[in-house]
Amino acid sequence: MPRVAAIIVNMVPYHHARWDTCAVMTGSETHLVELRDQDEFKVLEFTKDAHFHRHTLFPKTDPLGALLARRMGEKLDEIRPDVVCVSGWGLEVSLAAVKWAVARSVPIVMLSESNEFDEARSTIKEWIKRRLVGLCSAGLAGGSPQVDYLMKLGLPRECVFTGYDIIDNSYFETSTKEVRNSGFKFQVSGFAVSSPYFFACARFGKKKNLPGLIRAYFRYRILVTGKAPQNHSGLRSQVSSFTGPWDLVIAGEGEERVEIERTIRECGVSDHVHLIGAKGYADLPFYYGRAEAFIHASTTEQWGLVVNEAMASGLPVLVSNRCGCAADLVKEGENGWTFDPTNEEQMADLMLRISSDEERRREMGIRSREIIVEWGPERFASGVKAAVEAALAAPRKKAGLLDRLILWAMTRNG
Repeated sequence: MPRVAAIIVNMVPYHHARWDTCAVMTGSETHLVELRDQDEFKVLEFTKDAHFHRHTLFPKTDPLGALLARRMGEKLDEIRPDVVCVSGWGLEVSLAAVKWAVARSVPIVMLSESNEFDEARSTIKEWIKRRLVGLCSAGLAGGSPQVDYLMKLGLPRECVFTGYDIIDNSYFETSTKEVRNSGFKFQVSGFAVSSPYFFACARFGKKKNLPGLIRAYFRYRILVTGKAPQNHSGLRSQVSSFTGPWDLVIAGEGEERVEIERTIRECGVSDHVHLIGAKGYADLPFYYGRAEAFIHASTTEQWGLVVNEAMASGLPVLVSNRCGCAADLVKEGENGWTFDPTNEEQMADLMLRISSDEERRREMGIRSREIIVEWGPERFASGVKAAVEAALAAPRKKAGLLDRLILWAMTRNG
């Protein structure tokens, strides 16, 4: 079997689920080469026996530039992979691996969750991407929008496969079932929300649109109760026969916290919007398991793995149509709905719709699990296998002088 080296920034649980299953299913000798050994918030650290070999380039520091390229080259010379799988074209750790593979005529598989609409595109950047993707022999994309983008960047359709953006579905399915059946086992200290709630889980960054979600939630409460806080009494009321608005629980942390807290105060929903901080992998099933529905309101998102988590947890989902996962994971009216993240009234209407029909909500949760079962680690493993085979069967790529200059320029600084 081929020897595969996969390049990542740092190990988190979904990397483990993907590559461990891949190593078992394909029987290949699999090496994960990571830049550093933990994530920024240290909420996803874990240990578990693995069927892959793990290599950390810089356990204590995070150097870039020439030192990174040199250390990457030394490690890949040691591993001697038949194929290198790189995580996108924008990470210097990936570019260092591409540079090594080009110099030694080793096939490259591009792992990509990017889609054409996840950010504004510039002509020069797209030209550089096409040069970099042109050095790859195959690709593994998240889903259909990501396949389209890799093809636009130059990979032929027969060399692009799907299944990159997956998680450990069984972990969330099993753990959330235990939460619902045995609440005491997963009780979390300090969690005081007893009413039904919407759950959101996101880094507190601008693109996550959490102030917009909170304003939509405020509108939702008016739709349910028919009344607003005094400073918002002019907002049109649409009273529903459904009573008892849900709370909103948001897990995460980041630089937008002050703005999020300000929005909560301005909307007068401090008693109903709960910021619970960043949560670790072991704690997340509790919050998914106690929630009634999941909502993800990003204004742009390459994929959105939290949607996978929510669906594996058996929740109906409301997902921004700017999320890369929406086209493949959200079946309108079956397991949830998509929405325009700039349209707060639409978000509020969907929150009302999903909270006011218990039977449909239950059916949607079941449908979420049915859909996500096709997007698990086994799909990733089969996608990697197909991409590796296609890369090995393809003619070896020849890097021209211009390609080498681009790689040199993008890996020498820092």
